[in-house]
Amino acid sequence: MILLGALWGSSFLFNKIALRELPHFSLVCMRLILATAFLVLMVHAFGHSMRQSWRAWRGIAMMGLVNNFVTFNFTTYGQTYISAGLAAILAASAPLFIVVLAHVFTHDEKLTRRKVAGVLAGVAGVAVIMGPDALRGIGDHVTAQLAVLVSAAAMATAGIIGRRLKDIPPVVSAAGQAATSMLLMIPLALFHDHPWELAMPGAATWWSIAGLAVIGSGISYVLYFRLLASVGSTNVILVNLLTPVSAILLGVLFVGESVEPRHMAGMLMIAAGLAAIDGRILTWLRARVAGA
Repeated sequence: MILLGALWGSSFLFNKIALRELPHFSLVCMRLILATAFLVLMVHAFGHSMRQSWRAWRGIAMMGLVNNFVTFNFTTYGQTYISAGLAAILAASAPLFIVVLAHVFTHDEKLTRRKVAGVLAGVAGVAVIMGPDALRGIGDHVTAQLAVLVSAAAMATAGIIGRRLKDIPPVVSAAGQAATSMLLMIPLALFHDHPWELAMPGAATWWSIAGLAVIGSGISYVLYFRLLASVGSTNVILVNLLTPVSAILLGVLFVGESVEPRHMAGMLMIAAGLAAIDGRILTWLRARVAGA
């Protein structure tokens, strides 16, 4: 979970850099082309095959539509107009959607007061980390903000759909969803952006696209499908609460940024929220109190 949060946390930065020179449809398309190539190579490297049943491919294609095509396009569009910080806060609403959807559509991930309290604590922690500066302009670009919220809802929906793919190797599921969403993106980018008319991007943009493809869509989605099969849709979507934390820590490690008191306070709130949702620490504490 921590590793996945770190990998996804980098995507907001990569998007912001690449959007300086590329329209968002072209960026998403290039990301998916490179991600598909990388993941198919990984499938063969691990000795798996892309040959799956039609039923499996139907689920994979649905994941590609919801978890890549919708989430990538809507998030990238939103980041064209709003800050990465505000986008991260809005994306952190995904766990709120998933606890409701999981309650309705699953039999083993029902809604509890503990889960709701944990999610609200986590979202509040994200807001504290980002601080008031991230909320500047929250009344502006309403369409862009709604786009990121739609992306969060789509990611939550994908968590429910992805439960059906737990018998498929994670790397195959990741490659399949990237390939199907790539097929949707290529004609859209060609028709809308006319990429042959765009100026050649600079090195920073190419590195950002590579980061989005290999880290944000490649390695991370292999981890995502593995976690989805082992911990369930509600728990895996909690990674959205960890991405701002990873962004802060990556800034400290690689660009010399400092950790402020609000960052520590927000991380503690997120940790408390995750602990509440998981429940095992609370169960252990109750047992200790009862034993005393």
